[in-house]
Amino acid sequence: MPTLLVLMIVGAAAFFFFTAARAAAERATEIGRDACAAAGVQWLDQSVHASGLRLRRKPGGWLGLERRFRFEYSEDGHDRHVGQLVLLDGRLVGFSGPSRAAQTVVQALTN
Repeated sequence: MPTLLVLMIVGAAAFFFFTAARAAAERATEIGRDACAAAGVQWLDQSVHASGLRLRRKPGGWLGLERRFRFEYSEDGHDRHVGQLVLLDGRLVGFSGPSRAAQTVVQALTN
């Protein structure tokens, strides 16, 4: 009986981690797409790629998961540039990408 209980707890934890990862990836996709549209550049591959995961303290002192995503964009259709965004528990805390979009994102972060 205790084995079944442990299995259920592990299964529930895996399910929670998977759904949180998918939600973060969807949020990152939305931010990357909107940033490229705001900068007037082409968002390549229509996706983001997870590039890092770590524990980090949130402003309140609690631990949270920081997820890094990268995406690619093109300014003229012939070049490729890499952008990166950082989410801490689903909230955007860092961005690098198209310069016009970066200015808008930084203004949104500071407000």
